[in-house]
Amino acid sequence: MNPEIRIIIADDHPIFRQGLKAVIELDSNLSIVAEAEDGDSALARIEEFQPQVVILDIDMPGKDGFEVARMIKSNSLRVEIIFLTMHKDETHFNEAINLGVKGFVIKDSAAADIVNCIKAVAAGQSYISPTLSSFLLNRRNRSRAFEDSAATINDLTPTERRVLLLLAEYKTSKEIAGELGVSPRTIENHRANICIKLKLEGTHALVKFAAQNKSEISSILSS
Repeated sequence: MNPEIRIIIADDHPIFRQGLKAVIELDSNLSIVAEAEDGDSALARIEEFQPQVVILDIDMPGKDGFEVARMIKSNSLRVEIIFLTMHKDETHFNEAINLGVKGFVIKDSAAADIVNCIKAVAAGQSYISPTLSSFLLNRRNRSRAFEDSAATINDLTPTERRVLLLLAEYKTSKEIAGELGVSPRTIENHRANICIKLKLEGTHALVKFAAQNKSEISSILSS
């Protein structure tokens, strides 16, 4: 007999939680041990019940799914995370992957996908809703492109790399200047030099590049 997989559902809509629970518990190897209606209660339930898997709605009152995921990582809680969301955009998807989240399921297809997703992440594998497969392909393509540009990034000065990472956090030149203790004009000069070295053109090209490659830039900066 397969061991039982213990699960917590965190979503602020009780009717949706009930429906999802009914679908999940049709499989005798899956057990919902607790539910939560917001981020704070989700963290409390995880610490109390120590499930193998937590299903987190991204949009919750108080701490959202991303904040809960970050706290799970920082507190070294041993639980695999599945994000459940209405969002079908690449920004949310990439942020989830950057956090090390193994499961990403769209609410529209939850009934069809959730059981397979739970079993996959509990086994240490990844699972995303099939409708988002193009996002994964785009991410892989960007990763290959980033590898091609890594040598150029290594040519950036330490300060330019720091500016690039702060741009990945969507900070303005004024905010970056305050954090680095320099003038906004100095930051604008750094941005111009980075664009030249990375061969980036267009008003938003630098910020887009930084945001899409945040985790890789952070890794280079810390190496």
